[in-house]
Amino acid sequence: MSPNRPQIGILEDDPIMGESLMQRLTLEGYDARWWQTGRAAIEGLQRERPRLMVCDLRLPDMRGDEVFRRAMGSGEAPPTLFITAYADIDQAVELMRAGAGDYVTKPFDMGDFLARIEALLQRDVLPSEAEPVLGSSPAMRETERLLRQVADIDSTILLSGETGVGKEVCARFVHGISKRAAAPFMAVNCAAIPPDLIDSELFGHERGAFTGAHARHLGYAERARDGILFLDEVGELPPTVQAKLLRVVQERVFYRVGGERPVPCDARLICATNADLEHLVEIGHFRRDLFFRLNVIPVHVAPLRERGEDVGPLLRYYLATFAEALGRRVTGLSDLTEDAALAYEWPGNVRELRNRVERAVALAPGDSLRPVDLFPELAGRDGPPVGDDLASLSEVRDAAERRQIRRALERTDGQVGRAAALLGVSRTTLWEKMRRLGLSEAQRH
Repeated sequence: MSPNRPQIGILEDDPIMGESLMQRLTLEGYDARWWQTGRAAIEGLQRERPRLMVCDLRLPDMRGDEVFRRAMGSGEAPPTLFITAYADIDQAVELMRAGAGDYVTKPFDMGDFLARIEALLQRDVLPSEAEPVLGSSPAMRETERLLRQVADIDSTILLSGETGVGKEVCARFVHGISKRAAAPFMAVNCAAIPPDLIDSELFGHERGAFTGAHARHLGYAERARDGILFLDEVGELPPTVQAKLLRVVQERVFYRVGGERPVPCDARLICATNADLEHLVEIGHFRRDLFFRLNVIPVHVAPLRERGEDVGPLLRYYLATFAEALGRRVTGLSDLTEDAALAYEWPGNVRELRNRVERAVALAPGDSLRPVDLFPELAGRDGPPVGDDLASLSEVRDAAERRQIRRALERTDGQVGRAAALLGVSRTTLWEKMRRLGLSEAQRH
């Protein structure tokens, strides 16, 4: 095989479809291999090692997802583009979560099919191996891996998590790495718009639709064009707007208030909530059918108290940001300040951390932030707070050890032996401390 011709495996039992895909991919310059049974594909994957596989879900001897999972288990599964019937979309989404590349539904447009193949082949670095953007903690690495996995499909994402954890940051991350990056990102806080105005704000209105409507107004859905429409606090939508949103999701059209012509909606929908939507469904405050339409790809964003590895980098990022924005010569954190931040519960999550750092930078008397600058409620007290109380000495020691181990691992690019030498302990001792402090292998980098 020529190194300039990426090899693609095709698993398709239909002879007409298989032959058509084989011929088209060959014409497009790919080195195509065609298998008509799952067993032949498993053997072919062991022998050929293609860069990408196109796989039908329904096969005569086994299902395509079984072929994929067997290949995943043996480490031989390339990025996979599944061909599905409409009834199999839920299963295709589950396969995406398990590590598949993308899916198309029958019948599909050949241009779109080829574009998806090219996008998968251009992913030179697997999501799990990429430098983390959203955070270094295991929770945020997993969130980022899933978001990267689904960035270029059109299924609706539902982000859940406490207030202030960064759900909009996650939505903007998807926008930035997706094929829609050049198109608009329209963010709507559903809880901030009065119920009697939200229909008009979301979907627009025609001139004369109501008193004061002196001209046509384009809503967020229309202004998003072919970009992303992000609906934050979607659980706050009133029932009438929930019904209208359901139609948008199902039929990809909507009507402006007072309008008679359908307006196409080409934007991808990402929703977020800090509420328990399933509970709202049970008590009748949220439509069950809409919940299932929005909950296609659920992504939970963990609270900051469960992401200790992200606290230090966030502190330093916001410190540098606000020092520059406010023109202050605050350049660093004292060790005790980082210990205090690691021991704190952060009930307001990243938003609280950001606000505390902004206030600290604005009011700090020196060039390094002290615990009392970040936590003014500590005035006259010693040590880092945990909730409303002081941390124990063991908690302070653990926080300090965790920080030092992380720094040593960062300096040695995750090499435990070298890190142990820097810290003056044996490799076995360092492994034991990492295990006790919850520093997994994924957190070393």
